[in-house]
Amino acid sequence: MNDNKTRPQGTDVVAWLEAVEPPQRRDDAFVLLEMMQRLSGHPPRMWGSSMIGFDQYHYKYPSGREGDMLLVGFSPRKANLAVYILPGFEGQQDLLARLGKHKTGKSCLYINRLADVDMAVLADIVSRSIRHMREVHH
Repeated sequence: MNDNKTRPQGTDVVAWLEAVEPPQRRDDAFVLLEMMQRLSGHPPRMWGSSMIGFDQYHYKYPSGREGDMLLVGFSPRKANLAVYILPGFEGQQDLLARLGKHKTGKSCLYINRLADVDMAVLADIVSRSIRHMREVHH
């Protein structure tokens, strides 16, 4: 049973990204698209109405709720780029300190512009997330 409202969609990712405003957010989104596709080895898919995900995993909670979710992804929101790092950031303080201007939520990294961050550090954070999720869920 999949109760998750965020499911893979058939929307064309590139066409959807072409409509993202402002232009700087759109340009940054295409950079993230290329990086995450390269690091995950999976093509992008729309998840819900505004999330772009790469690969997926199946979860099942003790409550019995289960479903599928993107393994790693991002969303070019109006306020910022939200990068989904599902394992969270425990043990990554060293990388976060070197990343540049950002904020974090439980499983989200919020970046205003990619120019504000070190792209090699961001790629390392994304790679670690992918590796962790595959070890735990595959």
